[in-house]
Amino acid sequence: MNVQHDAGDPRRTGLINAELRRLSPDLVAFQEVCDDQLAELIDGTGLTHTTHQSEVLKSSWRHGSVLATRWPHRVVDVQERRASAESDVHWWTLAAAVDVPELGELLFIHPSTPWRLDQAGAREEQLLAAVELDEQHRFRLPSIIAGDLNATPKSAGVRFLTGLQSLGGRSTQYHDAWAVAGDGTGFTWTVANPLAAAEIDRLLGQSRLRRRIDYVFVGSAHSHPDARARVLHTELIGDAPVDGVWLSDHFAVLTDLDYTLS
Repeated sequence: MNVQHDAGDPRRTGLINAELRRLSPDLVAFQEVCDDQLAELIDGTGLTHTTHQSEVLKSSWRHGSVLATRWPHRVVDVQERRASAESDVHWWTLAAAVDVPELGELLFIHPSTPWRLDQAGAREEQLLAAVELDEQHRFRLPSIIAGDLNATPKSAGVRFLTGLQSLGGRSTQYHDAWAVAGDGTGFTWTVANPLAAAEIDRLLGQSRLRRRIDYVFVGSAHSHPDARARVLHTELIGDAPVDGVWLSDHFAVLTDLDYTLS
C-alpha cells in the first residue's frame, strides 16, 4: 500500500489503521510513510515488527518505505542507487527474511522505484537487481516481491518478472497475484480516485489516466521446487471512500497465499 504520507485529510491514517485491523494482514509493504506516522498506522494491527527506510539508509528523510510483519523479520540485504552527476534517478530495494510459523523463512523483497514515466530503464535495472537479490538469499518458501513499481503490466520490467520477456539476456518468472486471482482491470492509480486525479493532473497534466502499478508477485515452482505458494484471492483495498474519505491516492493490493511444503 502506498500511503501518500500525511497529505490531505488528517483522518486518513486512522481510517487506514481501521482497515488494517479489519483485514489483519501478516505481511505489508508500505510506501510513502512518515516516520512519525507509522505508530498510528499499525496500532492494534498485530504488525509488531517494522523496518522503515530511514532506519536502513540512516537518512534524514521524513517519509519512505516500510516493511511491517506479524512475525519477526530481519534485514538480509539492501540495494541502493543514488542520484549522480550522470543521472538524477534514485532507487532502493529492501530484502528481509520473515520467520513464518511452522514453515520457516521466506524472503520478502520491497522495491521503491523511481516514479517518472520516462524512467523505465532505471526501473528495469532495479527489477533485475531485485531478482538477483532473490537468487542470492531465497529460502525454501517461495519469495514475495511487493510494492508500488510505477510500471504497468505491459512494461518491460513487469513482463520480465512474469516470464513474458527477457531483460539483459536474463529471464525469470513470478506469479502476478492480480493476474492469477484478481477480478477486472485492477487499476491502482486512476483518475476514478479523486486523490489520484489531483496528483495525475499535477504531475502529468492528464485527466483520463488509469494504471495498474502496485503489485504482489510470488515465486514460482521453477525456483522453489520443494514448496508452493498458491494465490487464492486478490482484491483492491481503498477503491471506495470510507466515511466519505479516500484512504490514499493509490488503491492497495491484498493477496491471500497458501504456503505448503512438498
